Amino acid sequence: MQDHRRLGRELDLFDTDPLIGAGLPYWLPAGAAVRQALEEYVADVERRAGYQRVYSPVLGKRELYELSGHWEHYRDDMFPPMRLGGGPDGGPDGGPDGEEVVLRPSLCPHHALIYRSRERSYRELPLRLAELGGMYRAELSGVLGGLTRVRAIQLNDAHVFCTLEQVADEALAALRLVREAYAAMGLDAARYRLSLPGPGGKYVRDPGLWRRAGALLEKALAAAGVAYEAEEGEAAFYGPKIDVQVVDAAGRESTLSTVQVDFHQPARFGLAYVGPDGGRHRPVMVHRSVVGSAERAVAQLIEVHQGAFPPWLAPVQAVVLPVSEAEAGYAEALVRRCVGAGLRAEPAGPERGTLGARVRAARLAPYQVVVGPREAAGGEAALRLRDGRRPAPLPAAEAVARMAAAVAARRPELWPEP
Repeated sequence: MQDHRRLGRELDLFDTDPLIGAGLPYWLPAGAAVRQALEEYVADVERRAGYQRVYSPVLGKRELYELSGHWEHYRDDMFPPMRLGGGPDGGPDGGPDGEEVVLRPSLCPHHALIYRSRERSYRELPLRLAELGGMYRAELSGVLGGLTRVRAIQLNDAHVFCTLEQVADEALAALRLVREAYAAMGLDAARYRLSLPGPGGKYVRDPGLWRRAGALLEKALAAAGVAYEAEEGEAAFYGPKIDVQVVDAAGRESTLSTVQVDFHQPARFGLAYVGPDGGRHRPVMVHRSVVGSAERAVAQLIEVHQGAFPPWLAPVQAVVLPVSEAEAGYAEALVRRCVGAGLRAEPAGPERGTLGARVRAARLAPYQVVVGPREAAGGEAALRLRDGRRPAPLPAAEAVARMAAAVAARRPELWPEP
Protein backbone atom coordinates (compact mmCIF):
# COMPACT_ATOMS: atom_id res chain seq x y z
CA MET A 1 0.00 0.00 0.00
CA GLN A 2 1.40 3.39 -0.99
CA ASP A 3 1.65 6.30 1.42
CA HIS A 4 -0.83 9.09 0.65
CA ARG A 5 1.98 11.61 0.29
CA ARG A 6 3.52 9.76 -2.63
CA LEU A 7 0.27 8.71 -4.25
CA GLY A 8 -1.33 12.12 -3.78
CA ARG A 9 1.45 13.75 -5.76
CA GLU A 10 1.49 11.04 -8.44
CA LEU A 11 -2.24 11.51 -8.98
CA ASP A 12 -2.01 15.33 -8.92
CA LEU A 13 -4.26 15.64 -5.88
CA PHE A 14 -2.16 18.04 -3.78
CA ASP A 15 1.34 19.46 -3.47
CA THR A 16 3.42 21.87 -1.41
CA ASP A 17 5.81 24.72 -2.09
CA PRO A 18 8.53 26.08 0.21
CA LEU A 19 7.35 29.62 -0.55
CA ILE A 20 3.99 28.78 1.01
CA GLY A 21 5.57 26.87 3.87
CA ALA A 22 5.75 23.52 5.60
CA GLY A 23 2.46 22.02 6.70
CA LEU A 24 0.52 24.21 4.24
CA PRO A 25 -0.39 22.01 1.25
CA TYR A 26 -2.41 23.32 -1.66
CA TRP A 27 -5.10 21.37 -3.50
CA LEU A 28 -4.80 20.67 -7.21
CA PRO A 29 -7.98 20.36 -9.33
CA ALA A 30 -8.34 16.61 -8.88
CA GLY A 31 -7.85 16.80 -5.11
CA ALA A 32 -10.13 19.80 -4.89
CA ALA A 33 -12.86 17.76 -6.62
CA VAL A 34 -12.54 15.02 -3.98
CA ARG A 35 -12.60 17.56 -1.17
CA GLN A 36 -15.60 19.43 -2.60
CA ALA A 37 -17.57 16.19 -2.99
CA LEU A 38 -16.81 15.33 0.64
CA GLU A 39 -17.83 18.80 1.84
CA GLU A 40 -21.10 18.66 -0.11
CA TYR A 41 -21.86 15.24 1.37
CA VAL A 42 -21.28 16.45 4.92
CA ALA A 43 -23.40 19.56 4.37
CA ASP A 44 -26.23 17.38 3.05
CA VAL A 45 -26.22 14.83 5.89
CA GLU A 46 -25.97 17.60 8.46
CA ARG A 47 -28.91 19.45 6.92
CA ARG A 48 -31.01 16.27 7.03
CA ALA A 49 -29.96 15.76 10.66
CA GLY A 50 -31.24 19.17 11.71
CA TYR A 51 -28.01 21.19 11.68
CA GLN A 52 -27.88 24.83 10.65
CA ARG A 53 -24.83 26.09 8.76
CA VAL A 54 -22.93 29.15 10.02
CA TYR A 55 -19.73 30.95 9.08
CA SER A 56 -17.33 32.62 11.49
CA PRO A 57 -13.99 34.47 11.18
CA VAL A 58 -10.68 32.62 11.38
CA LEU A 59 -9.36 35.39 13.66
CA GLY A 60 -10.39 36.35 17.17
CA LYS A 61 -9.14 38.68 19.85
CA ARG A 62 -6.77 37.18 22.36
CA GLU A 63 -9.37 37.85 25.06
CA LEU A 64 -11.75 35.42 23.36
CA TYR A 65 -9.33 32.52 23.83
CA GLU A 66 -8.48 33.63 27.34
CA LEU A 67 -12.18 33.40 28.13
CA SER A 68 -12.61 29.99 26.45
CA GLY A 69 -9.59 28.56 28.26
CA HIS A 70 -7.55 27.90 25.11
CA TRP A 71 -4.95 30.54 26.02
CA GLU A 72 -4.30 28.95 29.39
CA HIS A 73 -4.41 25.30 28.38
CA TYR A 74 -3.55 25.28 24.67
CA ARG A 75 -1.23 28.24 24.10
CA ASP A 76 1.78 26.18 23.00
CA ASP A 77 -0.21 24.87 20.02
CA MET A 78 -1.41 28.33 18.91
CA PHE A 79 0.26 30.85 16.63
CA PRO A 80 1.44 33.97 18.46
CA PRO A 81 -0.90 36.98 18.60
CA MET A 82 -0.75 39.69 15.97
CA ARG A 83 -0.95 43.27 17.19
CA LEU A 84 -3.25 45.54 15.19
CA GLY A 85 -3.12 49.32 15.09
CA GLY A 86 -1.95 52.27 13.09
CA GLY A 87 1.21 53.25 14.94
CA PRO A 88 4.71 51.76 14.73
CA ASP A 89 4.22 49.99 18.06
CA GLY A 90 0.80 48.65 17.13
CA GLY A 91 -1.43 51.13 18.95
CA PRO A 92 -3.71 53.51 17.05
CA ASP A 93 -1.53 56.44 18.18
CA GLY A 94 1.76 54.63 18.17
CA GLY A 95 1.23 53.29 21.69
CA PRO A 96 1.26 49.68 22.90
CA ASP A 97 -2.51 49.39 23.32
CA GLY A 98 -3.46 47.96 19.91
CA GLU A 99 -5.73 44.93 19.78
CA GLU A 100 -4.15 41.50 19.67
CA VAL A 101 -5.78 38.96 17.39
CA VAL A 102 -5.03 35.26 17.08
CA LEU A 103 -5.53 32.69 14.37
CA ARG A 104 -8.12 30.48 15.96
CA PRO A 105 -7.08 26.99 17.15
CA SER A 106 -10.71 25.83 17.37
CA LEU A 107 -14.15 26.90 16.19
CA CYS A 108 -16.00 26.30 19.45
CA PRO A 109 -15.46 29.77 21.02
CA HIS A 110 -16.96 31.40 17.93
CA HIS A 111 -19.98 29.12 18.03
CA ALA A 112 -20.45 29.85 21.73
CA LEU A 113 -20.64 33.55 20.85
CA ILE A 114 -23.14 32.84 18.07
CA TYR A 115 -25.31 31.02 20.60
CA ARG A 116 -24.90 33.85 23.10
CA SER A 117 -25.87 36.51 20.55
CA ARG A 118 -29.60 35.86 21.05
CA GLU A 119 -31.90 35.06 23.94
CA ARG A 120 -32.55 31.31 23.81
CA SER A 121 -35.53 29.25 24.92
CA TYR A 122 -35.68 25.58 25.83
CA ARG A 123 -37.99 25.23 22.83
CA GLU A 124 -34.99 25.90 20.52
CA LEU A 125 -32.91 23.11 22.00
CA PRO A 126 -31.11 21.15 20.81
CA LEU A 127 -29.63 23.93 18.67
CA ARG A 128 -27.20 22.38 16.19
CA LEU A 129 -24.68 24.73 14.54
CA ALA A 130 -22.33 23.39 11.87
CA GLU A 131 -19.42 24.91 9.96
CA LEU A 132 -16.68 23.78 7.65
CA GLY A 133 -14.14 26.29 8.86
CA GLY A 134 -10.45 27.02 9.02
CA MET A 135 -8.39 26.65 12.17
CA TYR A 136 -4.68 26.81 12.74
CA ARG A 137 -2.18 24.88 14.81
CA ALA A 138 1.47 25.82 15.34
CA GLU A 139 2.68 22.26 14.76
CA LEU A 140 6.40 21.63 15.05
CA SER A 141 8.10 21.01 11.71
CA GLY A 142 9.23 17.55 12.76
CA VAL A 143 5.69 16.18 13.02
CA LEU A 144 4.32 17.66 9.79
CA GLY A 145 3.54 15.27 6.97
CA GLY A 146 1.39 15.31 3.83
CA LEU A 147 -2.24 15.97 4.66
CA THR A 148 -2.35 14.24 8.04
CA ARG A 149 -0.42 16.82 10.12
CA VAL A 150 -0.80 20.35 8.80
CA ARG A 151 -0.84 23.87 10.17
CA ALA A 152 -3.95 25.12 8.35
CA ILE A 153 -6.94 22.83 8.86
CA GLN A 154 -10.40 22.87 7.29
CA LEU A 155 -12.51 21.18 9.94
CA ASN A 156 -15.97 19.68 9.60
CA ASP A 157 -17.08 20.95 12.99
CA ALA A 158 -20.39 21.34 14.78
CA HIS A 159 -21.64 22.22 18.23
CA VAL A 160 -24.93 21.14 19.69
CA PHE A 161 -26.32 23.27 22.51
CA CYS A 162 -28.75 21.17 24.49
CA THR A 163 -30.19 20.36 27.89
CA LEU A 164 -28.49 17.86 30.16
CA GLU A 165 -31.24 15.33 29.40
CA GLN A 166 -30.55 15.61 25.65
CA VAL A 167 -26.78 15.10 25.76
CA ALA A 168 -26.61 11.30 25.49
CA ASP A 169 -29.08 11.21 22.59
CA GLU A 170 -27.18 13.93 20.73
CA ALA A 171 -23.87 12.11 21.22
CA LEU A 172 -25.48 8.88 20.00
CA ALA A 173 -26.90 10.65 16.94
CA ALA A 174 -23.42 12.00 16.16
CA LEU A 175 -21.93 8.50 16.37
CA ARG A 176 -24.56 7.26 13.95
CA LEU A 177 -23.66 10.03 11.49
CA VAL A 178 -20.02 8.97 11.76
CA ARG A 179 -20.87 5.35 10.98
CA GLU A 180 -23.07 6.40 8.06
CA ALA A 181 -20.29 8.57 6.63
CA TYR A 182 -17.67 5.84 6.96
CA ALA A 183 -19.93 3.40 5.10
CA ALA A 184 -20.38 5.94 2.30
CA MET A 185 -16.63 6.60 2.08
CA GLY A 186 -15.68 2.93 2.24
CA LEU A 187 -13.67 3.43 5.45
CA ASP A 188 -13.44 1.32 8.58
CA ALA A 189 -12.73 2.56 12.07
CA ALA A 190 -9.72 0.85 13.63
CA ARG A 191 -11.23 1.34 17.09
CA TYR A 192 -13.25 3.69 19.28
CA ARG A 193 -11.44 5.40 22.13
CA LEU A 194 -12.92 7.08 25.19
CA SER A 195 -10.31 9.77 25.81
CA LEU A 196 -9.99 10.80 29.46
CA PRO A 197 -7.79 13.31 31.28
CA GLY A 198 -4.37 12.35 32.55
CA PRO A 199 -1.90 13.81 35.00
CA GLY A 200 -0.52 17.29 34.46
CA GLY A 201 -1.87 20.80 34.33
CA LYS A 202 -3.29 20.95 30.81
CA TYR A 203 -6.82 19.96 31.89
CA VAL A 204 -9.56 21.97 33.54
CA ARG A 205 -9.56 21.18 37.26
CA ASP A 206 -13.11 20.05 38.00
CA PRO A 207 -13.43 16.33 38.88
CA GLY A 208 -17.22 16.51 38.98
CA LEU A 209 -17.34 17.91 35.45
CA TRP A 210 -15.17 15.09 34.12
CA ARG A 211 -17.23 12.37 35.84
CA ARG A 212 -20.54 13.70 34.53
CA ALA A 213 -19.27 14.19 30.97
CA GLY A 214 -17.56 10.78 30.89
CA ALA A 215 -20.69 9.01 32.09
CA LEU A 216 -22.75 10.62 29.33
CA LEU A 217 -20.29 9.51 26.66
CA GLU A 218 -20.23 5.98 28.07
CA LYS A 219 -24.02 5.94 27.86
CA ALA A 220 -23.89 6.97 24.18
CA LEU A 221 -21.25 4.32 23.39
CA ALA A 222 -23.35 1.63 25.07
CA ALA A 223 -26.44 2.70 23.11
CA ALA A 224 -24.44 2.64 19.86
CA GLY A 225 -23.28 -0.90 20.62
CA VAL A 226 -19.62 -0.22 19.83
CA ALA A 227 -16.70 -1.62 21.77
CA TYR A 228 -14.25 0.99 23.03
CA GLU A 229 -11.07 1.41 25.02
CA ALA A 230 -10.63 4.09 27.68
CA GLU A 231 -7.30 5.92 27.60
CA GLU A 232 -6.00 8.58 29.94
CA GLY A 233 -4.19 11.63 28.72
CA GLU A 234 -6.05 11.98 25.40
CA ALA A 235 -8.97 14.22 26.40
CA ALA A 236 -9.55 17.79 25.27
CA PHE A 237 -8.55 20.28 27.96
CA TYR A 238 -12.21 21.04 28.72
CA GLY A 239 -13.73 17.56 28.69
CA PRO A 240 -13.61 13.88 27.65
CA LYS A 241 -14.27 12.75 24.11
CA ILE A 242 -14.97 9.78 21.92
CA ASP A 243 -12.24 9.46 19.28
CA VAL A 244 -12.78 7.36 16.17
CA GLN A 245 -9.34 6.04 15.28
CA VAL A 246 -8.03 5.11 11.83
CA VAL A 247 -4.72 3.57 10.71
CA ASP A 248 -2.55 4.75 7.81
CA ALA A 249 -0.39 2.80 5.36
CA ALA A 250 2.53 2.76 7.80
CA GLY A 251 0.37 1.42 10.63
CA ARG A 252 0.23 4.76 12.43
CA GLU A 253 -2.98 5.49 14.29
CA SER A 254 -4.70 8.87 14.30
CA THR A 255 -8.04 10.39 15.20
CA LEU A 256 -10.44 11.17 12.37
CA SER A 257 -13.84 11.82 13.99
CA THR A 258 -14.75 12.98 17.49
CA VAL A 259 -17.68 13.48 19.84
CA GLN A 260 -17.07 15.58 22.96
CA VAL A 261 -19.15 16.70 25.93
CA ASP A 262 -18.33 20.14 27.34
CA PHE A 263 -19.69 21.68 30.55
CA HIS A 264 -16.71 24.06 30.81
CA GLN A 265 -17.17 26.54 27.96
CA PRO A 266 -20.91 27.12 28.51
CA ALA A 267 -19.98 28.22 32.03
CA ARG A 268 -17.06 30.37 30.89
CA PHE A 269 -19.21 32.16 28.32
CA GLY A 270 -22.24 32.45 30.59
CA LEU A 271 -24.48 30.62 28.13
CA ALA A 272 -28.11 30.25 29.15
CA TYR A 273 -31.59 29.39 27.99
CA VAL A 274 -35.00 30.15 29.47
CA GLY A 275 -36.55 26.94 30.76
CA PRO A 276 -40.23 25.96 31.01
CA ASP A 277 -40.18 27.32 34.58
CA GLY A 278 -39.22 30.78 33.30
CA GLY A 279 -35.81 30.52 34.95
CA ARG A 280 -32.38 30.70 33.33
CA HIS A 281 -30.51 27.42 32.86
CA ARG A 282 -27.12 26.55 31.43
CA PRO A 283 -26.91 24.39 28.28
CA VAL A 284 -24.36 21.68 27.62
CA MET A 285 -22.15 21.84 24.52
CA VAL A 286 -21.66 18.67 22.46
CA HIS A 287 -18.76 19.08 20.04
CA ARG A 288 -18.73 16.68 17.11
CA SER A 289 -16.92 16.19 13.82
CA VAL A 290 -18.29 13.57 11.43
CA VAL A 291 -15.33 13.29 9.05
CA GLY A 292 -12.73 15.33 10.94
CA SER A 293 -10.60 17.68 8.88
CA ALA A 294 -10.81 17.68 5.09
CA GLU A 295 -7.05 17.13 4.99
CA ARG A 296 -6.93 14.04 7.19
CA ALA A 297 -10.11 12.57 5.70
CA VAL A 298 -8.74 12.80 2.14
CA ALA A 299 -5.37 11.38 3.26
CA GLN A 300 -7.19 8.36 4.67
CA LEU A 301 -9.30 8.00 1.53
CA ILE A 302 -6.19 8.06 -0.66
CA GLU A 303 -4.49 5.33 1.35
CA VAL A 304 -7.51 3.06 1.76
CA HIS A 305 -8.60 3.27 -1.88
CA GLN A 306 -5.15 3.84 -3.41
CA GLY A 307 -6.68 6.42 -5.74
CA ALA A 308 -9.62 4.23 -6.81
CA PHE A 309 -12.18 6.31 -4.93
CA PRO A 310 -15.87 5.43 -4.57
CA PRO A 311 -17.75 6.80 -7.61
CA TRP A 312 -19.16 9.83 -5.79
CA LEU A 313 -15.68 10.90 -4.65
CA ALA A 314 -13.69 10.16 -7.81
CA PRO A 315 -12.03 13.26 -9.33
CA VAL A 316 -13.11 12.08 -12.79
CA GLN A 317 -16.12 9.80 -12.71
CA ALA A 318 -16.55 9.00 -16.41
CA VAL A 319 -13.95 8.97 -19.18
CA VAL A 320 -15.38 8.79 -22.71
CA LEU A 321 -13.08 7.05 -25.19
CA PRO A 322 -13.83 7.28 -28.94
CA VAL A 323 -12.24 4.42 -30.85
CA SER A 324 -11.21 6.72 -33.68
CA GLU A 325 -11.46 10.32 -34.81
CA ALA A 326 -14.68 9.44 -36.60
CA GLU A 327 -16.46 9.06 -33.21
CA ALA A 328 -14.87 12.14 -31.61
CA GLY A 329 -17.93 14.34 -32.15
CA TYR A 330 -20.27 11.75 -30.64
CA ALA A 331 -17.88 11.33 -27.71
CA GLU A 332 -17.84 15.09 -27.05
CA ALA A 333 -21.63 15.17 -27.08
CA LEU A 334 -21.69 12.25 -24.64
CA VAL A 335 -19.29 14.09 -22.31
CA ARG A 336 -21.61 17.10 -22.36
CA ARG A 337 -24.55 14.83 -21.53
CA CYS A 338 -22.60 13.40 -18.58
CA VAL A 339 -21.66 16.85 -17.29
CA GLY A 340 -25.27 17.95 -17.63
CA ALA A 341 -26.28 15.01 -15.44
CA GLY A 342 -23.89 16.17 -12.72
CA LEU A 343 -20.99 13.83 -13.50
CA ARG A 344 -17.35 14.83 -13.60
CA ALA A 345 -16.50 13.61 -17.08
CA GLU A 346 -13.85 14.16 -19.73
CA PRO A 347 -12.98 12.80 -23.19
CA ALA A 348 -9.85 10.81 -23.98
CA GLY A 349 -9.46 10.89 -27.75
CA PRO A 350 -7.05 9.15 -30.14
CA GLU A 351 -4.59 12.02 -29.80
CA ARG A 352 -3.71 10.52 -26.40
CA GLY A 353 -2.57 7.22 -27.91
CA THR A 354 -3.97 3.81 -28.69
CA LEU A 355 -7.29 2.72 -27.18
CA GLY A 356 -5.47 0.27 -24.93
CA ALA A 357 -3.14 2.97 -23.65
CA ARG A 358 -6.07 5.30 -22.99
CA VAL A 359 -7.98 2.59 -21.14
CA ARG A 360 -4.96 1.97 -18.91
CA ALA A 361 -4.53 5.70 -18.27
CA ALA A 362 -8.19 5.91 -17.20
CA ARG A 363 -7.99 2.83 -14.95
CA LEU A 364 -8.91 4.72 -11.75
CA ALA A 365 -12.07 6.27 -13.19
CA PRO A 366 -15.15 4.34 -12.03
CA TYR A 367 -16.60 4.37 -15.56
CA GLN A 368 -14.99 4.17 -18.96
CA VAL A 369 -17.37 4.73 -21.86
CA VAL A 370 -16.06 3.31 -25.14
CA VAL A 371 -17.75 4.51 -28.30
CA GLY A 372 -17.04 2.92 -31.64
CA PRO A 373 -18.88 3.08 -34.98
CA ARG A 374 -21.75 0.88 -33.75
CA GLU A 375 -22.35 2.94 -30.59
CA ALA A 376 -22.13 6.23 -32.48
CA ALA A 377 -24.57 5.02 -35.14
CA GLY A 378 -27.02 3.60 -32.62
CA GLY A 379 -26.80 6.33 -29.97
CA GLU A 380 -25.42 3.84 -27.44
CA ALA A 381 -22.63 3.62 -24.87
CA ALA A 382 -20.48 0.60 -24.04
CA LEU A 383 -19.35 0.80 -20.42
CA ARG A 384 -16.28 -0.70 -18.79
CA LEU A 385 -16.42 -0.59 -15.01
CA ARG A 386 -13.24 -0.09 -13.01
CA ASP A 387 -13.51 -3.61 -11.56
CA GLY A 388 -13.44 -5.16 -15.05
CA ARG A 389 -17.16 -5.74 -15.55
CA ARG A 390 -18.69 -4.79 -18.89
CA PRO A 391 -22.46 -4.27 -18.75
CA ALA A 392 -24.35 -4.75 -21.98
CA PRO A 393 -24.38 -1.66 -24.23
CA LEU A 394 -27.13 0.77 -23.27
CA PRO A 395 -28.81 3.71 -24.94
CA ALA A 396 -26.65 6.72 -24.12
CA ALA A 397 -29.33 8.42 -22.03
CA GLU A 398 -29.85 5.28 -19.93
CA ALA A 399 -26.10 4.73 -19.45
CA VAL A 400 -25.65 8.32 -18.23
CA ALA A 401 -28.67 8.02 -15.94
CA ARG A 402 -27.32 4.78 -14.42
CA MET A 403 -23.90 6.34 -13.77
CA ALA A 404 -25.48 9.47 -12.30
CA ALA A 405 -27.72 7.38 -10.04
CA ALA A 406 -24.75 5.37 -8.75
CA VAL A 407 -22.88 8.60 -7.96
CA ALA A 408 -25.91 10.23 -6.34
CA ALA A 409 -26.35 7.21 -4.04
CA ARG A 410 -23.01 8.09 -2.38
CA ARG A 411 -22.05 4.51 -1.80
CA PRO A 412 -18.82 2.60 -2.52
CA GLU A 413 -20.57 0.28 -5.01
CA LEU A 414 -19.77 0.88 -8.65
CA TRP A 415 -22.93 -0.37 -10.30
CA PRO A 416 -25.98 -0.84 -8.07
CA GLU A 417 -28.68 -2.97 -9.60
CA PRO A 418 -31.59 -0.92 -10.98
